[in-house]
Amino acid sequence: MAQAGSHSAAGQMTGYLYQCELALLELAERSWDDITVEVRMEVLDDIEFLYEETDDPFVLLQSKHRENTGRLSETGKDFWRSVASWIDALTALGRLSTGTMPLLRLVTTQVAAEGTFLHQLRPGTGRSVADALAGMEQVARAAEPDTTAKDRKKFTDLTPAQRYRLVSAIEINDASPLMSDLDSSLARILGIRPGQHARAILDYIKGWWYGMAVELLDRNGPRATVTAKELQCLLEETLDRFAGKNLPVTETLRRLTAAEIAAYKDHLVVAQMRWIGLKDRTVATHLRDYHYARAQRSAWLRDFTITEKALEDYERLLWDEWDHVFTRHTDTIEDDTPAAERKAVGKRVLDDSMDKAAGMPARPGSTTEGWIGRGTMHSLAGRAQSTEDDESVGWHPDYPDLCQNHNEQPGQ
Repeated sequence: MAQAGSHSAAGQMTGYLYQCELALLELAERSWDDITVEVRMEVLDDIEFLYEETDDPFVLLQSKHRENTGRLSETGKDFWRSVASWIDALTALGRLSTGTMPLLRLVTTQVAAEGTFLHQLRPGTGRSVADALAGMEQVARAAEPDTTAKDRKKFTDLTPAQRYRLVSAIEINDASPLMSDLDSSLARILGIRPGQHARAILDYIKGWWYGMAVELLDRNGPRATVTAKELQCLLEETLDRFAGKNLPVTETLRRLTAAEIAAYKDHLVVAQMRWIGLKDRTVATHLRDYHYARAQRSAWLRDFTITEKALEDYERLLWDEWDHVFTRHTDTIEDDTPAAERKAVGKRVLDDSMDKAAGMPARPGSTTEGWIGRGTMHSLAGRAQSTEDDESVGWHPDYPDLCQNHNEQPGQ
């Protein structure tokens, strides 16, 4: 079994991910009290909270994740580097001596043991700023350890009034949930009840959040904060998406890349469109529906959201609608009907079939996104073999013969 090397960055990576997910958890929790709250990351501190239309945070938060949930050290880097970071931030804000102080929170998975100044900085009845300040000053003036000497000196270089002001604003939130426990806490705060779609709902929200986090960390990007309003709106939309009889839609449509389109160039689904003369732009639009509908149906089956039998019933209904359209449009086609007219008829078959498919629900009594029906119809066209095949779907009046030629290998 492979062993983690001495230079493994797993712990550091977990710390970054913990910071990201903790920011989401904290924003969700604060959204219950004030919808104008905003969060940003890595500007003055790991995580910062501010109110709408303000530039200065009211909370500066340091997050520390340690798999070893032992004691938080009075002399260790986690605490003293946090102190140094807060001093830098308060200096930038001009708040070391005057003005409204932000709350300075250290959220750590470790425990602040009783009898330490760290324990005296926890919120609650045992909090004592005076005693904690005395303990901090004693540790800060000690000769050891060298690893925190610069950070401790930054604290002792403050005036007595500044040190008291700083310590008064510090709050130690120890024994916080580990990375592996954050999902259950987030689900509870967001009001996501255990059930069929709970995991999918949470994953959807977290996927959105990681995208937001990337934008927050891009200093050249247009986004500086994420608001509680945005989170609440996303939550409501997501819950609606998974509610009732509607099948959850987890795929988000975008234009396919040139490489993605090229991957389909030899597929029957594309050949069917070429036989009726569709141009590249139109083919790309239909392929987008086809591509994402395939992914969505696979997700439904994988998550046991729909049974294979129910999906087959849906495809049979689509086939029946296509059959009516195809029969109606090709009834006038004769052996001597010109090729151009045959293509024109094929286009009408495609257009009318797509209109029918867009309105067909995948589950009776529900609503299904139009692109899922259109894409599923294309999937039927992508596996057409002959007119005797019960799943045969095509656009061109002569599609059975064309499909046979397309499916035959050279030499057959």
